[in-house]
Amino acid sequence: MTPPDGRRRPLPRLLHFLRTYPRRSPLTLCFVVLLAVGHFWLQDHLSPERADDLRAYVSTNLDNLPDHPVRAMIGSALLYDGTLTDVTDPGFGGTLITLGLGVCGCLAWVERRWGSLRALGVFLGGHVLATLLTAVVILFALHQEWYPEDVRAASDYGISYGAQTVLAVAVLAVPRWARLPWAAFVVAWPLSGDSEWPGPLPDFTTVGHLLAAALGFALAAATARARARTAARTDAAAEATETAATR
Repeated sequence: MTPPDGRRRPLPRLLHFLRTYPRRSPLTLCFVVLLAVGHFWLQDHLSPERADDLRAYVSTNLDNLPDHPVRAMIGSALLYDGTLTDVTDPGFGGTLITLGLGVCGCLAWVERRWGSLRALGVFLGGHVLATLLTAVVILFALHQEWYPEDVRAASDYGISYGAQTVLAVAVLAVPRWARLPWAAFVVAWPLSGDSEWPGPLPDFTTVGHLLAAALGFALAAATARARARTAARTDAAAEATETAATR
């Protein structure tokens, strides 16, 4: 039963979200299935050597981006780096956040609100732009000797930059009182690992996640401003119509 204020309680809202998931978030559902199939194919059907070769080929590092940028970008976005079956694995928490909360939850919300094509644009835009910006940071850090030279061939693949972008955009989905804690969570979780900083900057994957979050927050802020301008114009038009009607 819907309360008098017209708002569903959290549990009915969640059940409604899940019940309407295939119809209202078909792109996200297909993407999640594709990620799951690709992950288990990589883990269970390829030899460890071939799986490692594939991961190396789709890594968006400085060696691969000049050589095959499109294939690296696309291939990287079709794999997730981590596990959802081994809770003792250090990567379990990150995968739960990026795949579970980021893609399954926040990307689905973006698709419901903005449509499939725009949701795809947000995810891929965050994935590609954060990757390219991170590459610029790596080049600068190498010039300053803050990163070791072997970072050029480092493993760097997966959905996490795109997922981090939609996590940041989803600040629009939470109540106003929760937006600051949500933003703090989005920024803090990439910094919560135990990896050591090689210099003044954190490791490049942390930098990439922070850049992806910045892109998502910028898009959310631009969207909120556009909504405010539209609402102001609507109110002004309604007021003008009401004033003209009373004359």
